[in-house]
Amino acid sequence: MAESNTPPTTAEELRAAILARYESLSKRLQQIARYVLDEPNAVALETLAVLADRTGVQPSAIVRFAKYFGFDGATQMQRLFRDGLLSGTAPMGYSERVREFTQNVEGKAVGDPGQVLGEFVEGNILAMQNLGKIVGRDDLSRAVKLISQAETVYVAGFRRSFPVAAYLAYSLLQVDKRTVFIDSLGGMSLQQVHAITARDLLIAVSYHPYAEETVHVVDAAVERGAKVLSISDSLVSPVAKPATLVLQVREAEIRKFRSLSASMCLAQALVISYAFAASPAAGGAKKAVVPAKRAKK
Repeated sequence: MAESNTPPTTAEELRAAILARYESLSKRLQQIARYVLDEPNAVALETLAVLADRTGVQPSAIVRFAKYFGFDGATQMQRLFRDGLLSGTAPMGYSERVREFTQNVEGKAVGDPGQVLGEFVEGNILAMQNLGKIVGRDDLSRAVKLISQAETVYVAGFRRSFPVAAYLAYSLLQVDKRTVFIDSLGGMSLQQVHAITARDLLIAVSYHPYAEETVHVVDAAVERGAKVLSISDSLVSPVAKPATLVLQVREAEIRKFRSLSASMCLAQALVISYAFAASPAAGGAKKAVVPAKRAKK
């Protein structure tokens, strides 16, 4: 495992370097890499001991990780993210707010249903506010362009991700986009994606611990030359690494139950943006729907 001699000069350069070299890292360093990608604010502000505790490694492993990417030590690496915070280019405070919220919720006994509803509302508001910060306009525009240019859109998502995938497939069909929903009925997910070509797009939705069916479908699509739009919770998840484009979603977790509100919000934004882009007024290819005239009595 060769180390880099020249350290990145910005947090964005470090993120790119981690993504490019993730597979070459040891399992322990991959744990740190994922945390650095997902929690840049914590990396900027927390002590080495806290970072080690949250990543489940020894402090020496974080130092070794920093040196692998050319830094003298962990402090120099942290300074990149701290500079990003000071310049206002990084989303502020989501992880800290989530931790505080989780501690408050888990410290209370479960009361009436109204209390539970309030907890889910508050947690999901945090997640959706964060969604608006980590998914940029450029990435959304690229995602809509991928959908527009695809001859056929295949959609896959299993287990917890199934409702998001089902909504995407249903909604794309409603706006007249040729769509195939890979539901794996009878365990035939690979057979359902067998006809995908380089002219098509696969939208894959998956979150930790990542359904094996989704990973296999993504690999099959990439092997056939199709583009992949991944909706996932990490840029280095097994469905994100091979993807053409990744839209990262970090859902709320309330009393150990993970939500899907932010994912559904993103799915709605994608479909509605595509519908407007494809409309005749926007110069798209979608044909106008002319209401039939009523016959005169």
